[in-house]
Amino acid sequence: MADYIECKNLKDLKTEMMTCTMCGFCKSVCPAFENTGWDRGVARGRMVLSYGLMQKEIPADKSVIEALYQCTTCKDCERRCPSKVRVVDVVESARRDLVAAGNILPQHEKVVKNILQFGNPFGEEKSVPETLGQVPKKAKVGYFVGCTSAYRNTSTAKATISILTKLGEDFTLVNEVCCGSVMQRVGWSDADVAAQMQKNIDAITAQGVETVVFSCAGCYRMFKEEYPKYVEVPFKVLHISEYLDTKDLPLAALKKKVTYHDPCHLGRHAGVYKAPRNVLAKIPEIEFKEMARNSATSRCCGGGGGVRSAYPDLSAQIAADRVEEASFADILVTSCPFCVNNLKVGKDQCKSDVEIVDLVELVESLL
Repeated sequence: MADYIECKNLKDLKTEMMTCTMCGFCKSVCPAFENTGWDRGVARGRMVLSYGLMQKEIPADKSVIEALYQCTTCKDCERRCPSKVRVVDVVESARRDLVAAGNILPQHEKVVKNILQFGNPFGEEKSVPETLGQVPKKAKVGYFVGCTSAYRNTSTAKATISILTKLGEDFTLVNEVCCGSVMQRVGWSDADVAAQMQKNIDAITAQGVETVVFSCAGCYRMFKEEYPKYVEVPFKVLHISEYLDTKDLPLAALKKKVTYHDPCHLGRHAGVYKAPRNVLAKIPEIEFKEMARNSATSRCCGGGGGVRSAYPDLSAQIAADRVEEASFADILVTSCPFCVNNLKVGKDQCKSDVEIVDLVELVESLL
């Protein structure tokens, strides 16, 4: 039988949970609810469960853990919420309480242990610069690659390095470790997350970097939104789309229909919507068309919040639903390796013909 747990993190958000009026507006935008159909798997249901955990009226059983970990933390419910409840903060606080009580999912525990031991979620022993054949140096611009692009989506990392080189930028790869996003999303302790943050701050400042550029939306969101809550960030933070938006790019023509998927971490979490579209607008002869749900209303790809690793079937269905929205396009562009990977899974599931590509890879191929 499941136990009742102590919820010291949720206690700080009691007002948030009580502010929810159970109106159900969140049901119209939740990607998980669209596929599960259970009220416990939508924001208002998660508020009830979290409050019940805090009050020790609901035990931390399998159904509660599942509901709280099937949230992609996409933040679309917060956009839709008339009461402006900080749903993601509540969900992630509940997860911290669950983990503190020993209720961590095996898939997430393995990832966190790899980060603590190796500095990345994949258990790779080589550093990021070493993996990409780069020697870190002192420079004003630093490229923070991110674990996924460094060890799995290397084409994204190589495209970014190529772009920076072609533009004549004096840059360096930084001596990075995992940014801590995965740890924070699944509910690991603040102390270990903050330690990851400080390692990166120390490494970047030691290299004399004044501006850090990111090709990963998740890493960018961490440095822009989360790091300042725990550590001092003494340098400028830019997503690669923001960097490219300021550059004169002599790009070749592309006579194809293109649409853009907003990563949740880049869009709703960090507020970057215009820059990627401005970069696409620099491509001659491109035929750009928005999906019905775009920018702030963009649909989540299902790859975030630890959902892809813990509930791959749900994650894949959310991705397939999103890919089908881009059926009119030849190319579906996004700006996050997590989105690229999950949308490709969705593409295979719905047997779509659309090509899915990261923005930097498209730009590099035309530069």
